[in-house]
Amino acid sequence: MDLNSIGWNEEAREKILFDADRALQEAVREAVETLGGRSREEVYEFLFAKLQPQFVDFQPGPDLSACADAVARGEVSLDS
Repeated sequence: MDLNSIGWNEEAREKILFDADRALQEAVREAVETLGGRSREEVYEFLFAKLQPQFVDFQPGPDLSACADAVARGEVSLDS
């Protein structure tokens, strides 16, 4: 078995992605519920602090920025 061929099967990949999405959704939900009216920077810091310990090599990207912007602007709907 070649080391480059070792990886997660599709079912495991889907589960990992689902869990990561759920972690982001829960962090955003908490931000909406607790940080109403706060700046984008404060929301971003909150989201980063919530998510960073949950991932081995956490590297926030544009998705985290977009979520922070939406929370700060009051554009996140918690209905669903």
